[in-house]
Amino acid sequence: MLLNFVINVSVIFVLIQEVTATSRHYVDRLFDPDPQKVLQGVIDMKNAVIGNNKQKANLIVLGAVPRLLYLLQQSSSSLELRTECAVVLGSLAMGTENNIKSLVDCHIIPALLQGLLCPDLIFIEACLRCLRTVFISPVTPVQLLYTDPTVIPHLMSLLSRSQRTQEYITQIFSHCCKTPEHQTVLFNHGAIQKIAPLLISPSYKVRMQALKCFSVLAYENTQVSMTLVNVLVDGELLSQVFVRMMQRDQPIEMQLTAAKCLTYMCRAGAIRTDDSCIVLKTLPCLVRMCSKEHLLEERVEGAETLAYLMEPDVELQRIASTTDHLVAMLADYFKYPSSVSAITDIKRLDHDLKHAHELRQAAFKLYASLGSNDEDIRKKGASWSSGRPPQAHGFCCG
Repeated sequence: MLLNFVINVSVIFVLIQEVTATSRHYVDRLFDPDPQKVLQGVIDMKNAVIGNNKQKANLIVLGAVPRLLYLLQQSSSSLELRTECAVVLGSLAMGTENNIKSLVDCHIIPALLQGLLCPDLIFIEACLRCLRTVFISPVTPVQLLYTDPTVIPHLMSLLSRSQRTQEYITQIFSHCCKTPEHQTVLFNHGAIQKIAPLLISPSYKVRMQALKCFSVLAYENTQVSMTLVNVLVDGELLSQVFVRMMQRDQPIEMQLTAAKCLTYMCRAGAIRTDDSCIVLKTLPCLVRMCSKEHLLEERVEGAETLAYLMEPDVELQRIASTTDHLVAMLADYFKYPSSVSAITDIKRLDHDLKHAHELRQAAFKLYASLGSNDEDIRKKGASWSSGRPPQAHGFCCG
């Protein structure tokens, strides 16, 4: 038995050596004096790292990133080589969070931002794709986007270059707009005027990322919200564009995000709480998102946004409490695990079990908003929070 263990360890050690040797070979080729061999080496590296996190980690440890960044920044490198370097770096960024940390520590962000000054569109798109991947990671400090004051206006100027630049840049903005200061910087550089036309782009990805941008820009920001309410997109008020995006035939992600935009504009005082786009469109849309037909994340987001919308307004609370059996729907937030879950839906059940706490928290927030206007609802919420389900209604606290 000990002999078998030693043999297995030896085999693993040999395999590790072989993998490391292969990775070292890829890195060594980046230093070849022949530019064509370097290019082919980068292309081979690109093919080797696709879907292979172990290979990505090895290449990072062996020092591939500084060399790739060097080649990317050299004016003597061909555009093809620089583009391939950006593609490989983007692939490395799609690995683990440790990969992202290593890339950021190697100053990948300034190098890629500098690359955006190149006039070649294909190279620009490759740099933006990599920047997008880096910036959407939770371990990347978003402030790095705002360090150089020339970056944001340059990104704004690149929005018109292609659908890809539009998608990547708006996604970067939506992930990196975290504070009122960030909102102000983007607002002052014309984000609203530049991004609004993208809401009617033929590309769904562009429309969706533009919508997310407006969501983060409008959140608790009166200046942005007051500006948005007067914006026209192809002759149509922006609020009406958001209403169309909430229609049932639109993807759930789009419906939810459009509802968040109108919710934030309403809470900021740009739209009245009795406006038809709030009472007849936004509120029913958010109530709809609370139903058990939707995924857990959608139900949580729907309930939290609805609670935020109603919080200061008694009339909205009253309307919501009588809309589509909302109170009964919320009771279902406490029913995990559910005895009626089908075997074929076991993956969804497992997912919901792991996040049952989020469901309950979202329900409590909504009950708190509703309960400020209805004593009976408040009692139900208190009963659930103490772990005592109101038996008269047959609810299960699971």
